[in-house]
Amino acid sequence: MKNPKIVFPSVFAAALCCIAVYFVVGRSSVFAQMAVADKSLVTKTAKSSRVAGSANLTRFSAAVLNNDRMRSSLSWVFGGRNQTGWNVYVPLISRTIDVDAAPNTLQFAAAVAKWQADNDLMVTGELDNYTLEALIKLWQSQRLWQSAAPSAERLYSAPIAEFYDQTRDIDLLKLERDTYAAYHRMLAAAAKDLGGSIRFTKNGELAPGEKFLRIVSAYRSPEYQEALRRKEPNAGRGALAKFSAHATGQALDLYVGGEPVSTKDPNRLLQIQTPAYKWLVKNAHRFGFYPYFYEPWHWEYVPGR
Repeated sequence: MKNPKIVFPSVFAAALCCIAVYFVVGRSSVFAQMAVADKSLVTKTAKSSRVAGSANLTRFSAAVLNNDRMRSSLSWVFGGRNQTGWNVYVPLISRTIDVDAAPNTLQFAAAVAKWQADNDLMVTGELDNYTLEALIKLWQSQRLWQSAAPSAERLYSAPIAEFYDQTRDIDLLKLERDTYAAYHRMLAAAAKDLGGSIRFTKNGELAPGEKFLRIVSAYRSPEYQEALRRKEPNAGRGALAKFSAHATGQALDLYVGGEPVSTKDPNRLLQIQTPAYKWLVKNAHRFGFYPYFYEPWHWEYVPGR
């Protein structure tokens, strides 16, 4: 008869081996199932992300139609005058909301929505009255908002050749010195980008006979401004302003096309489509110049903004 003390350990060892094999195989099976589940989850998550991204864009489909309509029909008031649409301001709007797409696209509506969210507005993707008002408030906040005349030594008399009207009165050729220097730095940069559409010299100056980007108006004394108001009572807002930024010598009217300083909508629509204006919108701030949104030709030097 065999010793049971020897049989028991053998049986016990065999049982342990079976348990170990079962555990390993079972564990492997569990891991295999988990891997399959993980792969399915990743696939579902990726698919959900694509669907969500598509939904985030297509949710603005209605905004596309409304923007296309409102850009030429939105009713609003500025300066006591009824305004219609925001077509004239599309380049400024596009730069502000950081989009290159046309106003009748999903990309434009999505950019409007992002800007609305960033500025605590109702997120609709539509450039409505509230959004336009917020944009105008931002643009206006970037302006000089001063009218104090500089000291005589801060004024520089520029050569008449640098002006759009080369029969201009000698008393109207002045501008603030730092503004003049910044203007020429801006011209040098424009020469590198606009050489194919605007004529420049090799030194980065406007070529003789070139009209675009020449100075239409710069420093205007308070006395001159008052005389202008009396002489042209029905002139545009700039001419009628009692406290004009031109009195600082830091406001420049630059020729960007069409009638130099006409606020008629057809003229402004023409101006905003020129290479000169489009370049200014995208680059003038790099040299300290910020626009008066209503007048495509009017730029104010506000260093350190």
